[in-house]
Amino acid sequence: MSKRHIAIDFIVLAALLLAGCNGGSTGTPANILTPDNAAPTEAPTSLPPRQLTVCLGQEPASLYPYGAPSSAARSVLAAIYDGPIDNTSYGYQPIILTKLPSLNDGDAQLAQVSVYVGAEVVGADGEPVTLAPGVRVRPAGCREDECAVTYDGKAEILMDQMIATFALKSGLEWSDGEPLTAADSVYSYNLAANPQTPGSKYLVDRTKAYEATGDLTVQWWGKPGFIDPAYFTNFWTPYPEHLWGELPADQLTDADVSARTPVGYGPYVIQEWTAGEQITLTKNPNYFRAAEGLPKFDTLIFRFTPDPETAVSDLLSGACDVLDPGIRLEGQVGLLQSLEAQGQVNLETAATPIMEQLAFGVKPASYDAGYTAGVDRPDFFSDKRLRQAVAKCLDRQKVVDTVLYGLSSVPTSYLPGEHPLYSPGVTTYAFDPASANQLLESLGWRDADNDPATPRQAWGVTGVLGGTPLELTYVTTGAAQRQQVAQILSESLGQCGIKVNVLYLDPAGLFDPGPAGVLFGRNFDLAEFAIGTVGVETSCEWFTSAEVPSAANHWVGVNVSGYGSVAFDAACQAARQSLPDEAAYAAAYRDTQSIFADDLPVVPLYWRLKVAASRPDFCNFRLDPTASSALWNIEAFDFGAACNP
Repeated sequence: MSKRHIAIDFIVLAALLLAGCNGGSTGTPANILTPDNAAPTEAPTSLPPRQLTVCLGQEPASLYPYGAPSSAARSVLAAIYDGPIDNTSYGYQPIILTKLPSLNDGDAQLAQVSVYVGAEVVGADGEPVTLAPGVRVRPAGCREDECAVTYDGKAEILMDQMIATFALKSGLEWSDGEPLTAADSVYSYNLAANPQTPGSKYLVDRTKAYEATGDLTVQWWGKPGFIDPAYFTNFWTPYPEHLWGELPADQLTDADVSARTPVGYGPYVIQEWTAGEQITLTKNPNYFRAAEGLPKFDTLIFRFTPDPETAVSDLLSGACDVLDPGIRLEGQVGLLQSLEAQGQVNLETAATPIMEQLAFGVKPASYDAGYTAGVDRPDFFSDKRLRQAVAKCLDRQKVVDTVLYGLSSVPTSYLPGEHPLYSPGVTTYAFDPASANQLLESLGWRDADNDPATPRQAWGVTGVLGGTPLELTYVTTGAAQRQQVAQILSESLGQCGIKVNVLYLDPAGLFDPGPAGVLFGRNFDLAEFAIGTVGVETSCEWFTSAEVPSAANHWVGVNVSGYGSVAFDAACQAARQSLPDEAAYAAAYRDTQSIFADDLPVVPLYWRLKVAASRPDFCNFRLDPTASSALWNIEAFDFGAACNP
């Protein structure tokens, strides 16, 4: 289920692989007898056990689902569990549930309830609060700040409360044969709510109750005032209370029963974990889709292969059937494309909702006490027109075509084009140095010596001393891909008379907390990094005033540019306080994208790639942009004759 998680991501890429070797597979092909090779007097030969080998980029530290599992751990967990709700192709699909609850179908409700002093509610700012005089809340039917009221404590007040009912499919069993029931999901909720359990408490803190209403049904009650657009996903993944319930929450993070060999209800069961080498799983006889002939393999091996070059060689030799994206194959794309053209591998890529961006230092932290020209960093970016000019000077398409082999795209919004809430009508900024230079001249950034090799200078620019050069520091990590990107963009900015000094920092130096950290201390001119969500959730709050890290909020927040807009804040809050069936929902998200494209607190550069590979006769392996694991449908994986009927 969703945990309302925002991740700022950085990836150090490996060098391009130079060579590989051919070979077969460790998986044993099925011996299919035909009339030409079968002896008519002998019984048919039984098929030998089939094995699938998936190579991971690292050995998981733990498989405990509430222990912030790594990419490798999520891949293993995808084989142990199935669902309970998949989020693929920017949508949601029930797996072990009969359906997703819906307001239209009646298994979700938006009720009006009376609340009084002392009630636990969600305030107008979206934060949980105990109702008391002076608390601002949204009365029933209110979705915007304009209709919020300050509670006087004199009488009850009506507020909206969301309720959703989830029904499990019948006949579900744990891999040890015990029945899987609604009580296991309630146990999971109680475990998530336990202070000793790591992980986000966002949804827990906004939940009034989560109860089993039968052996197969659970009901979620939100706190009054919590309007959740993703209410239909508020189902906690069942965990085996009959096994885990014997231990206190703080011991589950390291216990074998939960962290090394967790029992699940998915297609495979862990049999052995050989430290430093591999995890061996076998087919789960109690899998609820076993009657469909799933999974396709008797044994599943997860091998730990951290080096990308070794991984590609192992794929060619047959030691690996699948290379998981966690191996970090981004630096091997050119080689894998060549091998695919030769029929030696299948290359799988998907553009993710993780956005590489170039953030402007719109309002550095030094401005919080007031801006003084000549003392503070020049106020380059308070005028959005300069930000727009810079965007026109960035050859982002060249980055996509050369660094990403044309496998991604240049974003026009903070939402991908495939997202159902994407607005195609926003302002765009194609690479256009001529137009950018005209805009820069009109703003007072003059090319005094008619030499594009020297930076423009400020003449009559508001808040900037005359003669100040348009010279900016560009900070990012030293990852190979980012070095390529920075070189292309600094060269294209030079065509506009914008001098760029690129500074490569180690990840800790870039991402350290404020006030000392470069990003979270809001101490930069231009900064390249990635930001994204897990799954389908929208992300307008990235750019709200509440997310600006500062001393006032202990430097917690992801709006590191310091950008603030009352109009954007209002549109984002209206979007997040509306429901998908309400007209205001899509309209508010259109407004956020329009304001974002005009104000440009950051320039979206490209959508980051997932990269995986498989043997050439592999089928049903499809990287999905929003799935939490590349192996989201591992039960359907197959290779050999079955893939070429």
